[in-house]
Amino acid sequence: MAWLDFIKADAAEVFLLGDVFDFWFEYAAVIPKGFIRLQGKLAELSDLGIKLYFFKGNHDMWVFDYFKKEFGMQVINDELIIERNGKRFFLHHGDGLGDGEANYKLLKNFFRSNFCQWFFARLHPNFGIGIANYWSGKSRLANNKKEGLMQVVYEEAWVKTFYNKLRLQQGSFNYVIIGHRHFPIEISLADGATYFNLGEWVNYTSYAVFDGKKVTLLNFNEQKTKP
Repeated sequence: MAWLDFIKADAAEVFLLGDVFDFWFEYAAVIPKGFIRLQGKLAELSDLGIKLYFFKGNHDMWVFDYFKKEFGMQVINDELIIERNGKRFFLHHGDGLGDGEANYKLLKNFFRSNFCQWFFARLHPNFGIGIANYWSGKSRLANNKKEGLMQVVYEEAWVKTFYNKLRLQQGSFNYVIIGHRHFPIEISLADGATYFNLGEWVNYTSYAVFDGKKVTLLNFNEQKTKP
């Protein structure tokens, strides 16, 4: 909440790159308990004319059209390619990108299938959400700081391979920005591109800002104490 208040004075667009919720499912007539203050704050930003984007993450892939109807948020299933001030951006939650992870990609496709969503909707919310929250509780967030330095080495090799294939298919970008891997990283790529992983909010309070000229990775706890 404090971060959304902090940015609302000068933000033109806000991109939430997924895993905002530990779990979310949009029932036909039931809203999951919790997060009401967050939804209210997002509605406030929308009313101020700030454009909002929500990328489906692996924890909250069952976001459908509720946020769009309530406060005009654009929901992104996979990647979003945009240009701002002459800079070209590739934005994605980050799960299932690149080669490998065949088992996860199959599981992701199953979870996103109409059958899986239909079946889950038939479960009582207390039961279905209880299962989902237990599964989400197995998240690796608690180990992020311990694994962080190892993650940087892996991430650099992965993203350079991914970007080389991406630019052959889609052309060059100035910025490739994802979430998912939960550790804030900045890496230089071919053709002068820069890769950012936004990290996450539990351990790092990290986010990125595009000021019209360049993207900068920032820490909210440090920014809010500046005069």
